[in-house]
Amino acid sequence: MQVRFGVLGPVVAWDGVGAPIDLKGPKHRAVLARLLVGRGRVVPVDRLVDDLWQEPSPGAVGSVRTFVAALRRALEPQRAPREPARLLVTEGPGYALRLAPDAVDAWRFEDEVAAASTAPPQEALERLDRALSWWRGPAFAGIDEPWARVARSRLEQLRLNAIEQRAEARLTVGRASDVVPDLDAHVAEHPWREEAWRLLALALYRAGRQGDALAVLRRARSLLLEQLGVDPSPRLRRLETDILRQADRVGDGPGSPEPQRVWAETAAAYDRTVASGSGSRLESTVGLLRSLAVTGASGLEAAREQRVAAIDAAEQLGDPDLTARVIGGYDVPAIWTRSDDPAQAARIVAAAERALTAFRPGSSEATRARLLATIAVESRGTRAGRGPEAAQEAERISRRLGDPALLAFALNGVFMQTFHRAGLAPQRDQIGAELVALSAEHGLGTFEILGHLVRLQARSALTDFATADQHATAADRLAERHDRPLVGVFTQWYRALRLAATEPSPQAAEAAYRKGAAQLANAGMPGVERGLLPLALLCLRVSHGEPVRFDDDTDWGPHMPWARPLVLLGRDRPADAHAALRQTPDPPRDLLFEALWCLTAQAAIALDDRTAMKRARIELTPAANELAGAGSGMLTVGPVSRHLDDLDAALSRSR
Repeated sequence: MQVRFGVLGPVVAWDGVGAPIDLKGPKHRAVLARLLVGRGRVVPVDRLVDDLWQEPSPGAVGSVRTFVAALRRALEPQRAPREPARLLVTEGPGYALRLAPDAVDAWRFEDEVAAASTAPPQEALERLDRALSWWRGPAFAGIDEPWARVARSRLEQLRLNAIEQRAEARLTVGRASDVVPDLDAHVAEHPWREEAWRLLALALYRAGRQGDALAVLRRARSLLLEQLGVDPSPRLRRLETDILRQADRVGDGPGSPEPQRVWAETAAAYDRTVASGSGSRLESTVGLLRSLAVTGASGLEAAREQRVAAIDAAEQLGDPDLTARVIGGYDVPAIWTRSDDPAQAARIVAAAERALTAFRPGSSEATRARLLATIAVESRGTRAGRGPEAAQEAERISRRLGDPALLAFALNGVFMQTFHRAGLAPQRDQIGAELVALSAEHGLGTFEILGHLVRLQARSALTDFATADQHATAADRLAERHDRPLVGVFTQWYRALRLAATEPSPQAAEAAYRKGAAQLANAGMPGVERGLLPLALLCLRVSHGEPVRFDDDTDWGPHMPWARPLVLLGRDRPADAHAALRQTPDPPRDLLFEALWCLTAQAAIALDDRTAMKRARIELTPAANELAGAGSGMLTVGPVSRHLDDLDAALSRSR
């Protein structure tokens, strides 16, 4: 009799008559969950150990085997002592679950949702009702390991999509009034899902509540503008126009196939045609992740979580060329020099280096260039020695091959490695200019946006705000055309920087920074967000000669070492400030390099630390003609030349 498993909530198992199976303790459930995530693939024992413990003990392998033995007894209680296991089997270096396709509730859920996408409306509604009824809580509840969070995030996105798909099916069969309460709760819990707002407004309109429908659309517009700084999507705007005009077929589109339906039917055909374990699926997955990453905060986070899983899956298939294509296919433009997940970035760099080592003679040079560009981009902001060399080689190969998209990706890598000293804004401006021209000529919209943002940063560093304004406007215009909502985060912060650099009073800039921080908080970019607002305010106060006062619980993120001496000075604790200054490391060579050196310089001046002052002067001198920090496009601590003058005056007094 078939054992069934549930992961749409706490991890559980039921025997053939539906009775719950005692799965023992949390680690037993975690082992079972990790094998279920493997979906029939062998999970090596070493991988199980790494995935179950952050710091495995010497006996971790033995513990895994103990957990597996206990699970086997629980899942197959009638199995004779020496009879081979049929469900949880040993294969090669690890374990796998051999289950029927419908043995896991999450698998059945995905199958039902996929079938609903091509079914007639009433059948689709029944399938979706059934699929959603299987959820008992958050997927893999109680398991908080990274692999479980990735699986949970993926399933949660599918659940939210299914809720909206069910709402659309109800609308199609004429049950508009039934849809409204559920959708109202749905948008309250997930306010950034524009499709949910669209369906709610459409349901209200079809229920005869035109005023409420328009109010919902205006609420969505206000929320998106105030919190994210983006306009509603064209589809949402078109619905509002149709309602105002009282079009005959509101929400149905201009007679062409509905885009979600086209997507669903294509995806279903792909599922039927392409084998689930094939390399083609992995390459297609990377293409989807690349598109997903630029759709907004939730898409970026989901793509980031799934990217390493795709690389791991490719490596397990043992095809070096496939692995190289999967790693190098994720050519998502990057503008910020601190990774959102440094540990993940290091894993990707390591995988790319393994792929290069395994690269076979005669393999694609374009794929090699993509691996090199990946290393250059993902090693940004670190002291990894391979990054600059990889960027240069990727650029050489791509120019020789004459592939515009490949060259754009390589130039992104070159940009990320152009921070080896202060004062390099002119070189980055040239990179941005080439990206803009190349991308505009060849229709590479996302890289064209990147080029404009690079030039926005560089021209800000060079105090050329008139040109920077033009690039901000161009980036916003392209973002609207290509539906790239995260671009507005950077242009909003640029406008705050512009106020900080040009307005005599800091109040307007501080308000703009706080508005930008609210927008950034929901953007899915922790590498940018963490500590940026207090750092911007610190730079603002230092540049305007205002007192440096911050709450004790201020989260400075990675910027703490360079902020701490000035914060302690602001609390009249010079001895502690001096101790903190002595421990301050050289800033990372990234977009904030000059700003952090200027903060160090001001602390050194206040504490009369000649050694620190001399170091700061040497590092800052190449950027004497730049605006400190403005090369980030986010903040500034004033002209570098002013800090150099302060250093010279202090050093002359200290002789």
